[in-house]
Amino acid sequence: MIRVPLLRSLRRYLSSWFTWIPVLAATLLAFAWGRTLGPFAVMVVALALIAAVLTAVHHAEVVAHRVGEPFGTLILALAVTVIEVALVVSMILSGGDGASAIARDTVYAAIMIVCNGVVGLCLLLGSLRHHEIKFRVDSTSPSLSVLISLAVLVLVLPTFTTSTAGPTFSVPQLAFAGVMSVVLYAAFVFFQTVRHRDYFLPLDTDNSIDDEHAAPPSVRQAWLSLGLLLMCLVAVVGLAKLMAPVIRSGVSAMGAPAAVVGVLIAMLVLSPETVAAVRAARANRIQTSLNLALGSALATIGLTIPVVAALSVVLGFPLVLGLPAKEMVLLALTLVVSVLTLASGRATVLQGMVHLVLFAAFLFLAIVP
Repeated sequence: MIRVPLLRSLRRYLSSWFTWIPVLAATLLAFAWGRTLGPFAVMVVALALIAAVLTAVHHAEVVAHRVGEPFGTLILALAVTVIEVALVVSMILSGGDGASAIARDTVYAAIMIVCNGVVGLCLLLGSLRHHEIKFRVDSTSPSLSVLISLAVLVLVLPTFTTSTAGPTFSVPQLAFAGVMSVVLYAAFVFFQTVRHRDYFLPLDTDNSIDDEHAAPPSVRQAWLSLGLLLMCLVAVVGLAKLMAPVIRSGVSAMGAPAAVVGVLIAMLVLSPETVAAVRAARANRIQTSLNLALGSALATIGLTIPVVAALSVVLGFPLVLGLPAKEMVLLALTLVVSVLTLASGRATVLQGMVHLVLFAAFLFLAIVP
């Protein structure tokens, strides 16, 4: 009986912070812009950047809840794309070793984090609590087919093309890959939210501990969240530009490979969806967890890569997309295991552990290549 009032109090407390964080982040950006940051200022800016990212996703979810599908999914995906593109492009323009491969490293890391880390954790926690968990193959199979196609098109083919030297696309090839990525992602959104929306609904056998859906926010709340979302996005873009040189120098000082930067960006961008997916899995809503996880991975490739590709042509910075051999093997292994795991419509602790072991291998080899 005490749990509901406590949850409501916590939500009100967080809502007040979600209102003030955009204002504080924008104010901090105005004061810090063009100045040399000391150690304490760097810590404050880093915390503000993380808070602004999480707050932006929160307000995007509020607006998405108000407008409904399919526009809600698009608003949330566009907000996350703006955040990810801001972080990626800021790191690329800051220069340094591996700058041209930041976009590739971020997208690759996002796929590995989602397919192994998020999916593995959700399967493990869900099956530990509910023994055997079930989900719809009608949703996971199409999602994986689009994900595999995009991953091979963007991350594998550039290594084998001959129009340019190295694992890169020529401008026509880059334009083709960008357009096809958008087309595939748009087709998936239409499939998920309009044509076959029922494929992505939870199974009737799901015993959720939170079956009640929150009422949509009022028009006033939605407009307020939209304004705060735009303020957050401006703050994220500016703070990311301030932090880019600091992050790169910090990674270099630790002696870590340049690809670690992409891992950090992907973890930051995917953190809200990860929390939501894990909570849904613990509530025996594994279908919701898989929708969130696979949808995040698809948005990362289907929207981020085309935008970064277009900016690379306009701004003239190089863009390396093809994966090295080791990463290509890990990607292939991950996609094969994901197909085997999600093709049966049910999973246990074993499948969750397999994915988490692959995630651990990805993190270890990213730090110790």
